[in-house]
This record gives sequence, C-alpha cells and structure tokens, in this order.
Amino acid sequence: MILVTTPEIAGRKIVKSLGLVKGNTIRARHLGRDFAAMLRGLIGGEITDYTKMLAESREQSMDRMKKDAERLGANAITMVRFSTSSMMQGAAELLVYGTAVLVEDE
Repeated sequence: MILVTTPEIAGRKIVKSLGLVKGNTIRARHLGRDFAAMLRGLIGGEITDYTKMLAESREQSMDRMKKDAERLGANAITMVRFSTSSMMQGAAELLVYGTAVLVEDE
C-alpha cells in the first residue's frame, strides 16, 4: 500500500478514486508515565514514554486506515493527514485520513 501526503503519486496514474478512508485510536495517559514526565519536565529532555506511545498510536491508526482502503480495493492512499483531539482529561484521539485510490504505472 502506497501512502503519500500529495494528491498525486510520481510515476503512477490514478485510475479510480474510491473515497475517504480513515483510522483512529484513543489513548489515555498513565499515572506512572505522568510522574516520569513531570520529573523529566523538571530536568529537561525528551519524554520517551510519551514519544513511544504516540508512535504506537500513529502506527495503529495507519494500519486501520490501510485496512479500510484494502476493503475498498485500493492499492494507494493520497492526501494522508493526521489530526488529534482531546476526548477527555488525560485521553486523546489520533486520527489519520486520506483518499483511497487505485493506481497503475504510467
């Protein structure tokens, strides 16, 4: 599955647009991670637990979007975008969306 943030794919021709596809996940913060983050905030540096959690969330959301596209018969997704929103205190949604397309070599 080809994923791009552009409306076109170099070297490929879009033969059919299949529609919007999306994938999301909602993650809650963890008390232990919050404590570690607070300490890291005092001394500075990367909060690796949160970095890992967000990377896992992005991957899970993209996997769900790819499955949505495969269900439609797509072999690529264009215009891929990420969005986040707060669901409640301590929990956030990560959403990825794009346009499922069928492409072939030019």
